[in-house]
Amino acid sequence: MKLFSENIEDLRTLYIANLKKALDMEQKITKALPTMIEKSTDPQLATAFRNHLTETQGHVAKVESILRDATNGNADTSTCKAISALITEAEDNIKDAADASIRDITLIASAQQVEHHEIAVYGTLRTWAELLGDDDSADLLDSILDEEKNADELLSTISDSVNTTAAETKTVTATSV
Repeated sequence: MKLFSENIEDLRTLYIANLKKALDMEQKITKALPTMIEKSTDPQLATAFRNHLTETQGHVAKVESILRDATNGNADTSTCKAISALITEAEDNIKDAADASIRDITLIASAQQVEHHEIAVYGTLRTWAELLGDDDSADLLDSILDEEKNADELLSTISDSVNTTAAETKTVTATSV
């Protein structure tokens, strides 16, 4: 298995390669979120997804800016295979959900998997920006990281009620049969 598609010889090259993947990641999430909003039946969950779509569009702009600064104007992307796999898995799970409450649970679980990936990506990129002496980019990456952590915490809060509702619905259905 080849880990890198280009010759990575130093931290700066590694940083830029991963910024390109982060940009692709955010663009793919921007495309996936409208479906998640549409499939949500819990109003609080749908609102959280709508708000996160707006944040994610801001992340695209921030990462593009950081990438342009790092590459003297080039904001090309490189495929983020991890996010592609997470989105494909989420789409499959959403299709497989038997009812609305299970679909909402699936949406939350899938969104949190994406958030955890983003948290790892932005924590790493922020550290690398700091090591490279790019404090402005490190600050922008840190602000994105904070937003991703907040989104994950909000999803955890929403999941408390959604999971309970789904469990109660399934218990009632199972005992009614």
